[in-house]
Amino acid sequence: MSDVLAAAVIVAYLAIVILLTAHGLNFLRLTRIALRDSERRPAGGRPERWPSVTVQLPIYNERYVAADLIDAVAAFDYPGPLEIQVLDDSTDDTTERAAAAVARWCAAGVRVRHLRRPDRSGYKAGALAAGLDQTVAELVAIFDADFRPAPDFLTRTVPVLVADPGLAFVQARWDHGNPRSSMLSRVQAMAIDGHFAIEQQGRWAAGDWFNFNGTAGVWRRAAIEDAGGWGSDTLTEDLDLSYRTQLRGWRGAFDSGTECVAELPVGIGAYRRQQARWARGSLECAAKYAPSVLRAPASVHHRVGALLHLTGYSIHLLLLAMSLLYPVLVLALARFPGASTPMALLGLLGLPALAPAILFLGGQHLLGRLDRSSLPTLLLLTLVGVGMMANTARAWVLALRGRPGVFERTPKFGADAVHGGWQRLRYQVGPDPIVLAELGLALIDLLTFQLALAKGDWAIAVFAGLFAAGLILVAGLSIHEWGRRVLLRGPAVAAPSATAGPP
Repeated sequence: MSDVLAAAVIVAYLAIVILLTAHGLNFLRLTRIALRDSERRPAGGRPERWPSVTVQLPIYNERYVAADLIDAVAAFDYPGPLEIQVLDDSTDDTTERAAAAVARWCAAGVRVRHLRRPDRSGYKAGALAAGLDQTVAELVAIFDADFRPAPDFLTRTVPVLVADPGLAFVQARWDHGNPRSSMLSRVQAMAIDGHFAIEQQGRWAAGDWFNFNGTAGVWRRAAIEDAGGWGSDTLTEDLDLSYRTQLRGWRGAFDSGTECVAELPVGIGAYRRQQARWARGSLECAAKYAPSVLRAPASVHHRVGALLHLTGYSIHLLLLAMSLLYPVLVLALARFPGASTPMALLGLLGLPALAPAILFLGGQHLLGRLDRSSLPTLLLLTLVGVGMMANTARAWVLALRGRPGVFERTPKFGADAVHGGWQRLRYQVGPDPIVLAELGLALIDLLTFQLALAKGDWAIAVFAGLFAAGLILVAGLSIHEWGRRVLLRGPAVAAPSATAGPP
């Protein structure tokens, strides 16, 4: 390898580390702000007049959870005008189950409507827009099928919007109904806790732009209409509308004191699908709004924070690029022995590696969940995170091709997600050939691990080994899930019909 090529490889590597460090610094900034302002909440107070609210429940093939969602929302204790819309795009017996739940509550005097569209155009965004056209309510609350809001959800969140007419939305914190049902659910619980307790709290407390998370929140109708309504040209309609409203001068509020319990995906196939949709949608929104963010009349750190927010999934791509660059880097460093000292490499890699760990542990601390299991869970979260590199890269490649994406729902299984009986139910996600790419990348990382040890570059060896372990873990979980499904193959177990009804 020539000195010029070796120098180019080292420069490319340093560029990747600098970008990762920028994200790491932002994580530390948000952690510091969230820890400092952990008790801060948006202003509220009992309104003199409770505004009208429409609760929208977008569902698509949710036979195991749709009725429970309707029951939970029908139990809302809200003193103002309230209507519930079940926005049902289902193509299976979810429709019959939802209709039965709606009929029960209509008979009890609850204003709930079961709305069906002729097709699924626009996916979730299209369903929300269609429902909005059929209501004149001032505020709109949205819940996905696997969420279970408490009866006082609206009386806690609506006053926030009433108190501040400049707010477009208020977002509540997600909590978990099945955090201990599997290793994967424990990992996701820690990741989501870090996102809400640190990232969302930190962004809101700092006055940064942040996003509505698609569910467990309340929107001001005027803000939706001012921004042009729900859009379906990205796969993250929530992030898209959040940035459009904030670029128009509206603000959001995050209420960490109000939580809403939800089901965590229990299968690696469902988790892959969810992460791919979020990754692709975030890239689509980044490409769509980055120029406007750069031109926005905001401080430099607000604009930089927004760009780092929109490009959060690029961390996976940077890690993938780093893992592919490692073998060449080991050879390049042999041309410049002074640059290969382990301490120098660890100094460069320390912040990108430690900042996410500090963020996630900070989230556990703020929520009172930091215990002896936190460090093992953090290690597993790190491995699963790096193991999703190929999954995210594929999502970004599909986004860059410019073809419209298909909104693939994340399967939910209700009580069976908690008790482990989900693998014989409907909505299973089939085998994914991305496993072959993951195993191929893992092999490259293992060879890099051996090469780095032979050359004495033990810092590179550590991280190459970490990447290999993460890729093997994620691929192994997929293979195990498919194999177990074959062993359990048989008639699908029907979920018991909901018996809960009006009091």
